[in-house]
Amino acid sequence: MSIKTVGMISSYPGLDQKPDWLWQQTPHPFGVWGDIQIHSTAPKSDFLLMYNYTSFPEPPQKQLWFWKNAKAQLEYEKAQQTLQNKLINIPKERVIYLLREPPLDEVIELNKKFYQQAQAHCGYISGPDDFAPTPNYMPAIWYYSNSFRELNDMPPPEKTKPCSWVTSGISRTVNHRQRLEFLKLLRNSELKFDLYGRGLPEWAQGGGELSNKWYGMAPYYYNLAIENYADNNWYVSEKLWDALLAWCLPIYYGGTAADKLLPPGSFLRLPSLDEKGLLYIQEVTATTDAWYAAKSAIAEARQIILHKLNLLNWLSDYVTNCS
Repeated sequence: MSIKTVGMISSYPGLDQKPDWLWQQTPHPFGVWGDIQIHSTAPKSDFLLMYNYTSFPEPPQKQLWFWKNAKAQLEYEKAQQTLQNKLINIPKERVIYLLREPPLDEVIELNKKFYQQAQAHCGYISGPDDFAPTPNYMPAIWYYSNSFRELNDMPPPEKTKPCSWVTSGISRTVNHRQRLEFLKLLRNSELKFDLYGRGLPEWAQGGGELSNKWYGMAPYYYNLAIENYADNNWYVSEKLWDALLAWCLPIYYGGTAADKLLPPGSFLRLPSLDEKGLLYIQEVTATTDAWYAAKSAIAEARQIILHKLNLLNWLSDYVTNCS
């Protein structure tokens, strides 16, 4: 069997500069899954994954000062050349565009623009929204340094604490601010939970940013998995995958995509981000009964995430269908 190399370009800082990006998502060495190898910095690849790539070069607008025009034009030409170097000798049908951003009101027009720009280069263009050229769920990634084999084979880790939440203090959209208001509601209550994440306001009493989310999830029975967007049938993110892979029972706030992808009983639905939601969390986390009742469903969901929803499995299927 001939292994096809999948290169990558991304607008996430540094991801496409790391050759081992996603190598932990397969049991095989060097990012091999089926008939592919993911190698983001490969100098020559058979396929190219444009993963949440939003840095398409745009001609600069004319500015008042000549030297600024010259500098902007030089930067534009350099960006164009960088993109062309990635695309060289790769047929359009072998270039894959996956947008990961939710269709928040503040960015809908930007997302539509990215889809339009991708059409010049890509044979497959997808995102978790109805206006994408191919609406689809986002293939699963997770943010753990644990090996695939470790995640696949492990029994539940020792659980010693009731509930955690790993989030951030980002407040640039209405949805982000709603989440922060819910966090404030939880902090002003007597709910016992541990909070981790970057950029959290001082009043949130966070435990700091984690280099490996595993430590903020594995010791907990429950995890608050609250999406930035919950209003369509496509969007579900690593917030849910991370919780389940750590053997947490997620208390999940999100859209209906999760119901279609995961077995019943593998997560709980948080009804709302208000007093009703707070009361629900208090009731669930008061005992470990719900976790024990969901244990077999969590085990099934973990295997689905690792083997079926896995981005590498999705890429392998795409390559096979192109062959």
